Amino acid sequence: MEAPGKPPAIFLLGPTASGKTDLAAALLDHLPAEIVSVDATLVYRGMDIGSAKPPAPLLARAPHHLLDIRDPAEPYSAAEFAVAARRLMAAIAGRGKIPLLVGGSMLYFRVLLEGLADLPPSDPEVRDQICAQGDALGWPAMHRLLAEVDPETAAALHPNHSRRIQRALEIHRLTGVAPSVLKRRQALAPGAIKPIAPDYSVTQIALVPRNRALLHERIARRFAEMLELGLEDEVRSLRARGDLHRGLPAIRAVGYAQVWDHLDGLSTREDMIARAVAASRQLAKRQLTWLRGWPDLHSLAIDDGGGGAFTTQQMLEKCLKILRNSPIYKTTG
Repeated sequence: MEAPGKPPAIFLLGPTASGKTDLAAALLDHLPAEIVSVDATLVYRGMDIGSAKPPAPLLARAPHHLLDIRDPAEPYSAAEFAVAARRLMAAIAGRGKIPLLVGGSMLYFRVLLEGLADLPPSDPEVRDQICAQGDALGWPAMHRLLAEVDPETAAALHPNHSRRIQRALEIHRLTGVAPSVLKRRQALAPGAIKPIAPDYSVTQIALVPRNRALLHERIARRFAEMLELGLEDEVRSLRARGDLHRGLPAIRAVGYAQVWDHLDGLSTREDMIARAVAASRQLAKRQLTWLRGWPDLHSLAIDDGGGGAFTTQQMLEKCLKILRNSPIYKTTG
């Protein structure tokens, strides 16, 4: 990934509430970079508070690409992200700047790094059948069904990763071929999304907690702040449109799903808060599981392992130290 002649790029990834946004903005004072958001919820318009969308003053100082590009009624896929991100990276590099990709949607990062075969489009009828079966049997049972037809794909997925299990089963039912086999066959197909390694020298930095309890405290505090900022009113506005429902990917997002259920009368406000915080903690756990064994990754601790979290300035200094030994400084001088 460090072959001469390639433009540099930075991937800054990590779990929710780990401080990625503030660190990325601070990096712009030291590098000629432009930020590309790598987040499956920030793409949606009208979903600002619950997605922790950067506030206007920060965006004025550190503009982000790929924010507010999709209506919540229209699902956004990893493949669409990869196409858009590649186009933006090329444009940013063409301006003599560094693409700085920042976020916590690990699947989006992986698709950029590893590429994506030209797989069949989703079929609503088949998808709904699988989701109904998953609701009835539970997703661990669906994971076992997937293992029967594609043990390779099943081994790479957590038994509760419903969306990816559903998609893998859908591909198998539509094609009769195991997704892992189909991906290998189609890796070089004209419509496939190719890995970016041949085109960029990528430095990957992951923000990781040494003390998980501190991250959990941040998650709880941030959700409380979202409620103070008006998250419930934001969800009420989404519900009032009439064309959105709980099954959409945007509405299934952590925080939004729990508030939506509360407004449906399915939980008390106290239960809603507890469930949202628990769901955020589970999201962080899944994100950290993704990062375990991630190739070519520089880990950057967000705390000292005891009771102290590092400040953004401390994180910046550690991040710059990593970057000074990377192709970034070799290229930008």
